[in-house]
Amino acid sequence: MSLNPKNQRLIWSRFQKAVFRIVFVYFILQIIPVDWKFYRYIFSVNWLHLYYGDIFNLAHYMPQFVAGGESFADWGIVLLIATVIATIWWLTDKNKDRDFKILYYWLRVLLRFRLAVALLAYGFIKLFPMLAPYPSISNLNTSYGDFNLWKLFSLTLGIVPAYQSFLGFTEIMLALGLLYRKTASIAAFLIIIFAGNVFMSNLAYEGGEYVYCLFLLSMSFFILLFDLERIVQLLIFQKPTAPNYFKPVFNVRWQKYGRWTLKAGFILFFVIIYGFKTRNGYYYDNYQIPVTKGLPGSSGFYNVEEFILNKDTIAYSETHPKRWRDVVFENWNTISIASNREVIIDSTNINRIYKENNNRIYELQGSAGRHYYSYEADSVNHILTLQNRNPNYKDETLVFRYENPDDSTFILAGIDQNKDSVFATLRRVDKKYLLKVIQKQKRGRKLKL
Repeated sequence: MSLNPKNQRLIWSRFQKAVFRIVFVYFILQIIPVDWKFYRYIFSVNWLHLYYGDIFNLAHYMPQFVAGGESFADWGIVLLIATVIATIWWLTDKNKDRDFKILYYWLRVLLRFRLAVALLAYGFIKLFPMLAPYPSISNLNTSYGDFNLWKLFSLTLGIVPAYQSFLGFTEIMLALGLLYRKTASIAAFLIIIFAGNVFMSNLAYEGGEYVYCLFLLSMSFFILLFDLERIVQLLIFQKPTAPNYFKPVFNVRWQKYGRWTLKAGFILFFVIIYGFKTRNGYYYDNYQIPVTKGLPGSSGFYNVEEFILNKDTIAYSETHPKRWRDVVFENWNTISIASNREVIIDSTNINRIYKENNNRIYELQGSAGRHYYSYEADSVNHILTLQNRNPNYKDETLVFRYENPDDSTFILAGIDQNKDSVFATLRRVDKKYLLKVIQKQKRGRKLKL
């Protein structure tokens, strides 16, 4: 590769060059995996039967040195390492006045494609609205005040899938804009606006992705920085501004065709294959919802008409610590029980895609007022085995015998988490939800409340 003869030498001070060395190493450590867990995950992927969640999780990579979730402490460690390496680089470099134009160009290329990967990863799970799914029956029967801020934001997004798809389409278009040098700065500027809004939303609604959002913003700003001075001179100060003449010239055939081959491979994998896999996931395996089906015909909202605890009949109560108020059977194998029993909220709020049902806990995250259980049904012996899905109650298992005398009644008898005997009669309520009524009316259907 050689430089276009029109290129002008970058005029940087020694201080600027010292800063560039640190920035260069810092971003390289951020975008090129140095975390051994990343490679462990790569070798655990079944590449012959690729799952869309595998691509998303790999695209979400950030180096992590501190236990727990993503944190700015990891950034501090990376910056410290980058400073040490940059200092050694400067001390051992015989040409202290070297021109960093080529390194600057290639760092910008790497950041463009890394940022594009991140946007595509999120864009497709929004285009096919899975990031914030439609509220479950349990969510629709949970009091507004029992949700934390993040869950309220997510549920609000979930009821407008068309808007969620629009956001995903926008991210995909911006990602494609990053792949081409002429549109990269425009895309980066728009990403700063878009991702900045996401970052502020995470702060305002206590989301768990603010560290990752700021990482995307830092890459966007660096990409834009290349043309920022010219943009400011032209649009704000309205002064004559020289165009950008920097353009690499690929003289060797393998460089020219290799460049296009890599870009085509990138689009094939992260746009076509990932997009197709995500589309299939939307229709057949939404990662936010357990894939195992529930008992046939059981889905719905049930009032607890009769509740006997240790042979004592307890009347309906909003305040009794052990009395069930209502029970929900979801379409999948989840049962949620509403009572006055305390719920320790899972507030992780970090988006990951899991194959295993046990790890798909979106329905209970950020929600109090109900305990959520996955269940296995032994239809021969009429036994339900319930496992609390909240990680804070992972050792809680309930076993009930059940009867289903008619289509709208369940009778449960067994032992609860306190080793108390429980007998409960559940009666399904044909409940209409205003949200669904309005949506059906918008499609031209006439319904009576």
